Amino acid sequence: MDKGTVQDLKFYSEALQETLDLYIYIPANYSPLYKYNILIASDGKDYFQLGGITKLADELIDDYEIENLIIAFVPYKDIKDRRHKYIPSGEQHEAYLRFLAHELVPYLDREYSTYQMGMGRGVIGDSLAATASLMAALKYPNIFGKVILQSPYVDEDVLKAVEQFKNPADISIYHIIGKDENKVITMDKTIKDFLTPNRKLHNLMLSKGFSTFYDEFDGNHTWKYWKPDLRRALIENFN
Repeated sequence: MDKGTVQDLKFYSEALQETLDLYIYIPANYSPLYKYNILIASDGKDYFQLGGITKLADELIDDYEIENLIIAFVPYKDIKDRRHKYIPSGEQHEAYLRFLAHELVPYLDREYSTYQMGMGRGVIGDSLAATASLMAALKYPNIFGKVILQSPYVDEDVLKAVEQFKNPADISIYHIIGKDENKVITMDKTIKDFLTPNRKLHNLMLSKGFSTFYDEFDGNHTWKYWKPDLRRALIENFN
């Protein structure tokens, strides 16, 4: 099996007024003669290291189980940085979404042979990074047509954004949550119930008419469960 390459990139964001360290996965079969889907991962370093998603993409592309795919990884600097950017009430949240839609996507479309349409682009995240991914698609549905949510953090801001969203047909949602996620110890050491708000989110999406894949797995809020789910997530979204 041929392995794709991962390029390191220093990217200056006008929206965020900072330089970000990104990684871009380019599949082994890359050729400008073909078109490629894009997947943007917030919590990028975790998807790269803990999720092992590049190795999985190599395998699925090689076996023709998914279409051609380029993955852009956006890591966070620290816990504080992650909260500022990913939570809807965070002070850099809007700027982070602008960076994804209006800076990172145009860069990828310029540098690589991409489909350049919403259904050719996905966003993925776990926990708070899933929240940011969902909010990005709700704000820019013409840019991001696919959303992969692994145990998202759901608060009133998220539910309100989904409730007010006008075009559910524009985005497809892949959404998982663990049955044991009713007592999650968060990074700031508080205990939160993720399961109940996620069920509420799912029911709201159904009532709004979103195209959604939903599953509750036996497990908790950890990469032990998110990593094995990635195979199904990629196949469901990019087969």
